[in-house]
Amino acid sequence: QVQLVESGGGLVQAGGSLRLSCAAAGRTFYTYTMGWFRQTPEKEREFVAAITWSTGSTYYADSVKGRFTISRDNAKNTLYLQMNSLKPEDTALYYCAQRGPHWGGPGDRKYTYDSWGQGTQGTVSS
Repeated sequence: QVQLVESGGGLVQAGGSLRLSCAAAGRTFYTYTMGWFRQTPEKEREFVAAITWSTGSTYYADSVKGRFTISRDNAKNTLYLQMNSLKPEDTALYYCAQRGPHWGGPGDRKYTYDSWGQGTQGTVSS
């Protein structure tokens, strides 16, 4: 239903920052919740943060709360994830995703998301 393209990944030292972007093509975000997930070879894809596009309401995994900020730019039709105070355990392939419009709640369940980007790698060195 929508094409998502992530960017902004890279290599940073612990304590550093990365700003991930997710550009959407084809459909408006307005009626949807958008989310960021991350995955490593050792761990199942896990929830990071979500935002309800229409209201700006946000929800974060406990592991990133206070360090990461999810936001959106309506004019650019782009989702962002500002990641600060990065830790080595934040190293992962980060995906943005669009949730189905029929789901409620905070948006932390990956099976409620219908569209996914290709991922962008964030690596944090110790």
